Amino acid sequence: MCRQKMKKPKIKKVCRWITGGVLILLLGFVMSVAVYFFYPNVSALKKQNPQKTSFMAYRMAEWKAQGKKVTLYQTWTPLNRVSPYVIKAVIIAEDDKFWDHEGFDFQAIQQALEKGWEKKKFKAGGSTITQQLAKNLYLTPARNPVRKMKEAILTWRLERTLSKRRIIELYLNVAEWGEGIFGIEAAARKHFGKRASALSAREAAQLAAVLPNPRRYNPTSGSRYVERRAGIIYRIMVQRKIVIPAYEEVMSQPHESSGEGESAEAAEAELAAEGDIRGNSHDDDESSGDDGEQRDNVMDEYQEPD
Repeated sequence: MCRQKMKKPKIKKVCRWITGGVLILLLGFVMSVAVYFFYPNVSALKKQNPQKTSFMAYRMAEWKAQGKKVTLYQTWTPLNRVSPYVIKAVIIAEDDKFWDHEGFDFQAIQQALEKGWEKKKFKAGGSTITQQLAKNLYLTPARNPVRKMKEAILTWRLERTLSKRRIIELYLNVAEWGEGIFGIEAAARKHFGKRASALSAREAAQLAAVLPNPRRYNPTSGSRYVERRAGIIYRIMVQRKIVIPAYEEVMSQPHESSGEGESAEAAEAELAAEGDIRGNSHDDDESSGDDGEQRDNVMDEYQEPD
């Protein structure tokens, strides 16, 4: 009897310790997420361009761990120096309701959940451009509910603080377009040998096509996936009168007049001499994206016209 009476207080004490530990862990978890309501300083993005994003840092650490010597290419480009075709192609491919929603496309999220239920395999999906920007700027490709909660808070803050124009400008400048290639200017020069302002509608569609997984797909590789997806994006642009094929064909022809404009050789020489793409080797940096998320939006709803 005495021994039994001695054991009960000990059990209660252990239970109290366990309960206290669980509460401390829960509080720590809540605080680690809640801090994103106040930090980082999103307002600074109104006037300041990010030098290095969390996603870039993640990639650099990844390359170092793998023993890879990869050069990071990025150069900042104002939105008025980006081909309008790029802006429209990216929005069609990634977030067709970008101008109308407040950071979240609940219909796309529902569709992603329904598809996951049908396939018995749940994956993150339905991410808007603002959500992707939040992830690229401040988070990593980690696939877990905690990251998604942080992403949601940051998305809400970005939409409340920045204009849509600024959000798409930031996104185009930090998006990953290949191994070590970040931003539309670096992508345009690396893949097509021209400035972002000079990209054609078809080139814009090709670049937009690889955004779901830019390290796996190359916009100029000619792969069936890229060609099919780029073709759909291009046809949507034609249907919406964003692109007039006859005009594109005429404007793509070489200059017939002499002494006007710059030659292709002169343009290439200028690009080579300019060298304004920032290249920094990070194989010894001690200082990461794309997590394969793919939106199921207007791309899936598109049907060929009769």
